[in-house]
Amino acid sequence: MVELFHERIVSTGRLPLFGFFTAFIVTFVFTRVNVRLIRANVRWWFRNVTAGDLHIHHVVFGVVLMLAGGVASIAIPDGHVRFDLAACMLFGAGSALVLDEFALILHLSDVYWTEKGRASLDAVFVAIAVTGLLLIGVRPLGFEGAAPDPGGTFATLAELYVASLAVNLLLAIVTLLKGKIWTGLIGLFVPALLIVGTIRVARPGSPWARWRYARGSRKHRRAVHREQKIRRPLIRGKIWVQEFIAGRHDLIPPELLQRRTAAERAHRRRLNRVRRRSEARARRRYGYHVQRRTPVRYRRSRNRRNPDP
Repeated sequence: MVELFHERIVSTGRLPLFGFFTAFIVTFVFTRVNVRLIRANVRWWFRNVTAGDLHIHHVVFGVVLMLAGGVASIAIPDGHVRFDLAACMLFGAGSALVLDEFALILHLSDVYWTEKGRASLDAVFVAIAVTGLLLIGVRPLGFEGAAPDPGGTFATLAELYVASLAVNLLLAIVTLLKGKIWTGLIGLFVPALLIVGTIRVARPGSPWARWRYARGSRKHRRAVHREQKIRRPLIRGKIWVQEFIAGRHDLIPPELLQRRTAAERAHRRRLNRVRRRSEARARRRYGYHVQRRTPVRYRRSRNRRNPDP
């Protein structure tokens, strides 16, 4: 095992990437265990980090760690493998903290324990999959297995690489437009998946289906049938795995309900203040007319009814 690790990771120069990958997974698992214990209100565990009434999310610490690790990896001279490994591990830990709250950054709202919070897990799974493929030596959009021909030229190899790159990018764009996100992303490393994603019908709600599948057509019916029979069970399985790792996202914790109730009360108070100000402004305006105009009209009417002799 040690020889295999040295041959596949150390000798190929992927040790910093391995440190990033390991730190990312360990930090993500620890973070999810931490937040689930905090959510369960375990007495012997930590609590949320707060500064007065301000809840400091762990994405803040993640940004700091990413900045420190990124700057350190740039500043470390070549040849210092251990320091470079430590910087990459620091960057991986920060990346895990940031992506764990990707939904918060996306929606600019505290949606960690709601349905929208599942976007964070999707982002983490994509990062783990892409990093794992890079770690085993799979190149994104690369033309692998082509050795230079003794009679060939560099221009021929460059043209071949550019052609394969253009074809893979085109297939990836078509696959993503068909709503197959995972197939498109993993297909950047395994081009055969891009061919499968391009040939198969699109998802019913994808841009490709809206542009090219008329409602009620044969392709639209096939897309709906595959969505219900194949994709829905896969989505339920993915949600089960996500809930097993990160907890249920459809149960809002009491502290979030309290924050939502407090926000609703504050919103109602603001509406009441605005209504009272508008009513007071209307009363002042109406009172101004009463003081200035009513007595004049009253005098004129009285003079017409009781003229002086």
